[in-house]
Order: sequence, then structure tokens, then C-alpha cells
Amino acid sequence: MVVSLSRSLATTAATRADAPALIDGSRRYSWRQFAERVQKLAGVFRSLGLTPGGRVALLALNSHRSLEAFFAAIWAGGAIVPLNHRLSGPELAVLVADCSPTLILLGEEFTDQAHQLSEAAGSGAAIIRLGDADSQDGDLQYEALLDAGEPIADAGRSGDDLALLLYTSGTTGAPKGVMLSHANLMANTHNTMADVGLGPDTVHLHHGPLFHVAAAARLFSVTHAGGTHVMLPRFTATEVIEVIAREAVTHATFVPTMIRSLLDTPDLARSDLSSLRLISYGAAPMPEALLDEIMAALPQTHFLQSYGMTELAPVVTILGARDHMRGTGDQGLLRSAGRAVRLSEVRVVGPDDVGLPAGQVGEIVARGPNVMLGYWNRPDLTAEALRGGWMHTGDAGYFNAEGYLFVVDRIKDMIISGGENIYSQEVEDVIGAHPAVAQCAVIGVPDPHWGETVHAVVLFRPQMSASADEIIAHCRNRLAHFKCPRAIHIRNEPMPLSGANKILKTALRSELLKQAKAI
Repeated sequence: MVVSLSRSLATTAATRADAPALIDGSRRYSWRQFAERVQKLAGVFRSLGLTPGGRVALLALNSHRSLEAFFAAIWAGGAIVPLNHRLSGPELAVLVADCSPTLILLGEEFTDQAHQLSEAAGSGAAIIRLGDADSQDGDLQYEALLDAGEPIADAGRSGDDLALLLYTSGTTGAPKGVMLSHANLMANTHNTMADVGLGPDTVHLHHGPLFHVAAAARLFSVTHAGGTHVMLPRFTATEVIEVIAREAVTHATFVPTMIRSLLDTPDLARSDLSSLRLISYGAAPMPEALLDEIMAALPQTHFLQSYGMTELAPVVTILGARDHMRGTGDQGLLRSAGRAVRLSEVRVVGPDDVGLPAGQVGEIVARGPNVMLGYWNRPDLTAEALRGGWMHTGDAGYFNAEGYLFVVDRIKDMIISGGENIYSQEVEDVIGAHPAVAQCAVIGVPDPHWGETVHAVVLFRPQMSASADEIIAHCRNRLAHFKCPRAIHIRNEPMPLSGANKILKTALRSELLKQAKAI
């Protein structure tokens, strides 16, 4: 098994030299051209002081230069640190100070951050601007550096050497830097390639932010497969649909909020998306009603769900295309996250870390070559998360008799009302099946009598609505009454989203608590 990301690139460049590697608007590169640019950029990084194990921070939207930076940092012997561009300047400065990068690459949208981030790096890190405009204030310009650069040989890093440092969202505390190695990311490639159906004929759309592990890891998998990368700066439903049709995209990955946006766009029904063979989804619970709707809208497309987390590089279970076809006659299966992938072990354990029988809810834990090296500069948190040799995910779930995993909630999001455990995803699935509902989030709100009560935040579809009483009645026809929301909060503006487009329940809970105090 290949355990070097740079060797994976070299092999693809040698065997697929003239095949298309990358499409970014009007820019198109073959695998030979892409590899040559990576090798020259790696030489630039080395000349600017990058040493084995050093970090290259990247603050940019998706582009061919972002992809080149990923592989050039690794080719030169370093690690890439994609930063969440939705964070504020002070928040980004904290991350830069934590990882101490040798170089900071800035997209043209973020050049106003240069001074603050350079100061935060503490070592006079060089700033490279990725845009086409001339450099300013002594910063370096990407293409000029590349034109003058000399290619270098692969530094030869592999195995447990650090390749990717990703900061968690920090929605429940200070962000943690997750260290992923060459071996971790190559294990993920081998875990997913067959099920996802990646190969030389793959044309993969990359629109998700590269600071999110699902988007970042897929860069390495498509490269290993020798497919074609199609880059979009960010997700916009109309542009995604247009690019899929124009470039004959075969594979794309979406989170549920993106799928809702696609379905709400008239272009979806009138565009030729016949090339799209597979949509993979994950990162957040998928409402069954939403999945049914997108499967009906794209009958020629197969669907695949993956479950995991940043610390697992990221995939540990897959519900594949065949399971989705089987699931259309067995709705319960579509609620599953699938079975464990080839190189990972997955268990459900109790508080004592002892495995639980099928059907019993506990914490999901995993181990295998895809499990992170640990948290950057946090041996205490690493020891806690990896106790007993298993990554403790913080997710609650159970296995059925066939070995399919069902994820019921984040443990921290489980609602305990009157001594009863209520899993928000179950309630969200029911509310999401109401024809007027576009998005919903279920959260627990403190209550002096019950401990917590169930509250739901609902966003309606365009030109549709329902009363709070109608939503509650809809739930009571399908759920035990203790699981039903005590209150429905109707939202008229978009849900707050994380950088990975997950609904931020912490923000919603904070808003509701502030409203309650104001009454």
C-alpha cells in the first residue's frame, strides 16, 4: 500500500501524464503540467525556509492554486494548514500563532489579513499572495515566484509524517489542531475509493471549503485515482449546476443544507445533469424527506453516505449506492450511516468503554490506520480522545443485527427531559417530513421542572408556511408525546452555519436563551 501522498501524485503524473488533471474556469492542466507546477512551487517553499515538518498556512477560496499549494507543501516535506476563511481576523491570528507557519498563502479576498497574520506567526513568516494582482508591501506574488522557481525532488515524507493540520470548528470550545499523516489520508483513500467509484474517468467537483476534512481528503483520493479535479471557489447552487452540466462532472459531495439549496433552484430541473453518477453526502444528519426528494429529482444518480470526523481522516462507515437502492423499499435503512469501511474497526460502547449489544445506544468509537496522530500541542486532549487505543467520537449510536450503524445524536446534543433521553435527529427527521419545512434544528432548552424541554427552530420553504400548532400536531402523530417539541420557533432568515455548512445549534440555543431572558 502506498503511504506517501507525494508518491501518489508522482505515480499518477507518470501514468496519466497527458490526461486532464485540473479544471478551474478557463485554466486547464494535464497531470504532467500540474506535477511540474507543484514541483516548482515546492522549490519556492523550500527557498523561503520551509523545512521537513514545517507548516504552510493557506487562507483562500478553492482554486487551482489552492490545490497546488496542498501538494507543494507536502512535496517539499511540510504540512498544509488550510484556515477557515469564515473566522474573524483575531480568531485566525490565534490559529496562526498556534501552528507557527513558515509561509502564509493568501487568496486575493483575504490580503487585508496579511499584516495581522504575519505578526501572529511570530517568526516573520513570508506572505505569498495567490491573486493575479501585483504584490504589495513587500509580499510575494504567486505566479512570479512560480515562473522563477526551480523544481525539486520529492522530500520523501511518508507514513506517520504530518501532512495536514486541520483545526476543528471550535463551536464547543477552543479550536483543536487535528494532525493527519500521510498514512492516515492514504488509509482514507483506500477505505473509500471502491465504494465511491473513483477512477481515471472520474470528474470530481470540488466546491466545499478545503479547511473541512471531507473536501480536503477527497483531493488526495481523486489524485490517487488519476481522475480530474474541477475547482469552484465556493458553493453556489446555480453555479454548481452549471458547472456539472458544462464539464460533465461525474462525482460531487454535498451536505444537507446544500442539497436543499439545489432542490430550491429551478435550474436543477431544466439542466442536463446526466453525467452525474454519484452524490456523496455526510457531515450532518440527512432528513429522510430531503433524501427522498433529491433521489427523485436525480433518478440517474447514485447516492452514498459517509460517516466520520476530522480525527478519522475522515470516513469510518459508508452506506453505499446499493444500500440506498435497497433502502427505497426499507426506509429504516436510509437512516443508517452504513457499515464499517475496510481498514477501520467501529464499536459502540458504554461509559465503561465495554462494547454494547446490537440495538443498544452508546458512544461510537473507532480505530485503524486512519485515526489521527493527535491534537497539535495538546497531549492531554489526545490522551483523552484516544484512550484505550480507540478514537472516542462523542457521537451516540447503535448497530442493528446486520452491522449497520445508526447515529442518533451528538452526545452533547442529546436532550434529557423528565429523565427520558431524546435524540434530536429523530425529531428533526419527523419535522423535516412536513411539506412546508425546508430546514429544522432541534435543541434542548433548560427547564426548572423537566430539566430540559424540546424546542425546534424551523425555516419554511419559499411561499409555504405552517403554524406552530400544526408542526407540533404533525410530530404527535408520529412520535411519543415526550419527544415532541414544546415550542416551535419560526425563523425568517437563513440558519446560522459553520464553515462546513452545518447548522450551528450552539448559536441557535444562545439566541433562544437570550430571547427567554428578555421576556
